[in-house]
Amino acid sequence: MNDVDLGSAALYINRELSFLEFNQRVLEQAKDPALPILERARFLCISGANLDEFFEIRVAGLKELAEAGAAQVGPDGLSVSEQLSRIHERATRLVAEQYEVLNERLLPELANCGITFLTPERWSDSQAEWLEDYFVREVEPVLSPLALDPARPFPKILNKSLNFAVVVEGEDDFGRNSGLAVVQAPRSLPRIVRLPDSLGGRNFVFLGTIVEAFISRLFDGMQLRGCYQFRVTRNSDLFVEQEEVDDLLRAVEGELASRRYGDAVRLETAHDCPDEILSYLLAQFTLGTQDLYRVPGPVNLNRLMALYDLVDRPDLKYPPFPPSIPERLRSGPDLFAVLRAGEVLLHHPFQGFAPVADFIRQAAADPQVLAIKQTLYRAGSDSSIVEALCEAAQGGKDVTVIIELRARFDEEANIDIATKLQEAGAHVMYGVFGFKTHAKLVLVVRREEGGLRRYCHLGTGNYHARTARAYTDYGLLTADEAIGEDIHQIFLQLTGLTRIPRLHKLLHAPFTLHRTLLGKIEGEIACARAGRPARIIAKLNALTEPAMIRALYRASQAGVTVDLIVRGVCCLRPGVPGVSDRISVRSIVGRFLEHSRVYYFGNGGEAQVYCGSADWMDRNLFRRIEVAFPVESAELRRRVIEELQLYLSDDTQSWRLMSDGSYVHASGPGGVCAQTRLLQWYAERPAPASDVLA
Repeated sequence: MNDVDLGSAALYINRELSFLEFNQRVLEQAKDPALPILERARFLCISGANLDEFFEIRVAGLKELAEAGAAQVGPDGLSVSEQLSRIHERATRLVAEQYEVLNERLLPELANCGITFLTPERWSDSQAEWLEDYFVREVEPVLSPLALDPARPFPKILNKSLNFAVVVEGEDDFGRNSGLAVVQAPRSLPRIVRLPDSLGGRNFVFLGTIVEAFISRLFDGMQLRGCYQFRVTRNSDLFVEQEEVDDLLRAVEGELASRRYGDAVRLETAHDCPDEILSYLLAQFTLGTQDLYRVPGPVNLNRLMALYDLVDRPDLKYPPFPPSIPERLRSGPDLFAVLRAGEVLLHHPFQGFAPVADFIRQAAADPQVLAIKQTLYRAGSDSSIVEALCEAAQGGKDVTVIIELRARFDEEANIDIATKLQEAGAHVMYGVFGFKTHAKLVLVVRREEGGLRRYCHLGTGNYHARTARAYTDYGLLTADEAIGEDIHQIFLQLTGLTRIPRLHKLLHAPFTLHRTLLGKIEGEIACARAGRPARIIAKLNALTEPAMIRALYRASQAGVTVDLIVRGVCCLRPGVPGVSDRISVRSIVGRFLEHSRVYYFGNGGEAQVYCGSADWMDRNLFRRIEVAFPVESAELRRRVIEELQLYLSDDTQSWRLMSDGSYVHASGPGGVCAQTRLLQWYAERPAPASDVLA
């Protein structure tokens, strides 16, 4: 059946609908009674934050296409209008389930654990008195009720902010009676308020509940007829026109200001908000009923995340664990000597991120180090790595940092980092305009007895200590000469003007990565046709690029066994007779965010393994600077392959993608949880007590 049209729309799952299915899998974690209750609450919040970003970026982009009259159709064949309609249908079910989980499961179970969210009808007299006093002292002074009339038009509403539509009756001293006012809650106010222990243990109240209970104080002499929460989500994608930009940093700074008030894409309101108020709000934001989501609870659901830090109950959270440190890295303080003896592959968070930071700190302090070059996509606002780079620059070393200013929702933090590094004397650049620098690279140049030597770090994840404690990623520390030369060539390309470098070992997007991966797949097809073992395993965050999908379909048709571990969006449809019979797709959703990208090719018995920064998506393969590196050490390669096999055997946190686009939770007699097994494996070599993860 190799004459099947591999471009047929029936063979592709819509990207946006696939994302919503991923968010459903995140929400399923919030339902799992086997997980600690505060972790389940976090998963609910993560599903809410994911949905926010989905509307801010993906739905906003579709709306822009619709307004432009575009009929853009992807590989799945759905038009823009069809996608928006199906998104609304699926998102509506998802939102309803989020609030069912909150109201019917999490809040009652939290109460059983002594953590109670109080509603006004349950306040005791003393609690009500304290909350009113809190409102008067902490809340009322920063609220500004905005009555609506011809002299005071509808106010600008900040993206994702908490607001209240207030209906009042009566006449004020000026003879005005518009009947409607808007009250905006500043983001400086905490969304969850904890009552003193003297008023009954761990009792909490949502800020929205407090405002609704006492908002009549803002309208003295008027009759309060209703108070309804609402929140608007706006287009938050940044657009910087290449031909019109002289200074990228200033251009991004200017766009950040407008992000807060981009075009509205979604309206969330209290479930009991009257129809006339709904119609009025929709008109103000130029939205239709398809953009409306009525919710039975706080409209800013993901603000429940604050509860995790407000409650000191270790028994209701994942137990902490010490990330291990490889024995070779504990043998002495000189990392350069260790790397001259052989490379080190780290698997975070099971192994600590500290050696990566130590590598950069040691380079910054070493008088024999002449230069440090690094890419930064996300680093965090308080980064020890950035501090080390500043110290190196101030100490006279040549420090070059490629900062990606357009790392989504980290733009402001990256601008601050760029400014700090520049003030320290580092060379700060922003890569190649039009291509995000997503590669994770560090190059250290050191003068030694035999001449200059390069030491490198390459990773699948960001140089961000906090996410390294929550995301699974691989990182390679090496003194390999060929890899060092390859990274040197890439930095020359990023900072100067040069032709495409000829690399020895690294795969490099947007140049060699895509075609090399396609070539590797064709190599497996040739092995299968020759009767040799043929196998592909890819661990990714997302798979959307049509040419890669078609190549995998051809591999399946040729007899190649293809196992895909795709955490999020997957547009490939497995299990289609004659097309993808030999392809399996699973998603692992658990305690840690599966973030590592690993590509395995059986190569006729001589396995090849690459780790990299790139998913198999159009943007990664064609519009970003990405790097994939080979795992050449037989011992390290064997370890990575064993860990891939472990993920494939997971029957606890694994979800199997069906040919109809649905996911089914895997279950089996083994009770294998890959993340738990990895924690156990790496715990055999404990880390210092100071490096314990919470």
